[in-house]
Amino acid sequence: MNPDNYYNRNEISNSDLTELKNLLYPRLQFGDKEKIFAFGSLVDAIITEPARVNYFQLKVDDVQYTEDDFALAREMHKSLLMEARKDQFLAYVLENSDTQKFMVKERDFDYCDFKFTLPTRCKWDWFLSAAGFGGDLKTTFARSQQEFDEAVDFFDWDRSRAWYMDIAGSDKDFIYAISKKNCKIFKKFIERGDQVYRRGFDKYNELAFKYYLFVL
Repeated sequence: MNPDNYYNRNEISNSDLTELKNLLYPRLQFGDKEKIFAFGSLVDAIITEPARVNYFQLKVDDVQYTEDDFALAREMHKSLLMEARKDQFLAYVLENSDTQKFMVKERDFDYCDFKFTLPTRCKWDWFLSAAGFGGDLKTTFARSQQEFDEAVDFFDWDRSRAWYMDIAGSDKDFIYAISKKNCKIFKKFIERGDQVYRRGFDKYNELAFKYYLFVL
């Protein structure tokens, strides 16, 4: 599927909520945001959509990358594959998941007893159709599990996981993250109702309410 077919859709995504948050609560940006996003897209493509990757021209679709970008991305992919040798669940995910699967759902919201409806969407890096849940692939600057756990909150990855879970109606979710600093693999497994889910739900529910008021 052409990626633009998803990003040009009109339903509200978690990324739309992020854009609204950045407008309402601007904060200092660290690093080159576009470059960071582009590199994450490269790693995503190598792992979940390899047909889009041209290793000879160092491109994903028409986006040009450097040799250093590709070298690091391939090393990160190698680390993930090495981790799968000892992580049976990760091995199952890599072998059996639907990649870049998108979902659309008309959802009812309730924020402080104010009820409203929004059309929503999401696109999964991995979705296990047989199990009814999926997860996300991340690149991170974290060097340790503690730094990764802090990143889950700071970058609102908890919000995205709750958003995805509630569109799919799933009770489980997961994140696998690969460090750009040392190629370590970090993991987060989420259950509906746990601390990460509740924190993410509260974040997205408030932003969805503000989106309904300010944008629509």
